[in-house]
Amino acid sequence: MKKLFAAVFLSLLSLTAAAERADSLKPAVIDYDSADVDGVSGTRIFTGNVILTRGTLLLKADRAVVKETPEGYMTVTLTANDNRLTTFRQKRDGGPNLWVEGQAERIEYDERTELVRLYSNALIKELENSRMTNQITGPFISYDNRKEVATVRNDVSGQSKAGGGRGTLILSPKRTPAGGA
Repeated sequence: MKKLFAAVFLSLLSLTAAAERADSLKPAVIDYDSADVDGVSGTRIFTGNVILTRGTLLLKADRAVVKETPEGYMTVTLTANDNRLTTFRQKRDGGPNLWVEGQAERIEYDERTELVRLYSNALIKELENSRMTNQITGPFISYDNRKEVATVRNDVSGQSKAGGGRGTLILSPKRTPAGGA
């Protein structure tokens, strides 16, 4: 039992592999159908097929609220309409073709703290080339990129509650079969 717990714990750690650090120093490009910009508060609201790219980071949503601090840090809240999902995809450090993808009804990202939160129907998966290597789902997922720590809870509030939803962790084998087949 201890070995199983250790394997799950180590796999969770690998699921939280660092996103490409160089992306935070690249310009953000936002495509949208409509925008409302408040230069005083630093708040920008984009609606209609919003696509935000920043280096290898790609975010898609029906609506995005982007706030920028005087120091230049952004917070982004992505939401979807009509039971659709917001999505993200980003290259991971550590290899030439490592990616992380995620989706949820709402995604919040704080650039200063490097914290991302996925609310309702949350899913994060790691890919190597196009092969899924790990996947985790739950009603709520929080990921601290600095500490490389993921938290999954059974309620969209970020708390675990009796009778709440359930999560799933899928761990793909790291070993190849004998003979290299």
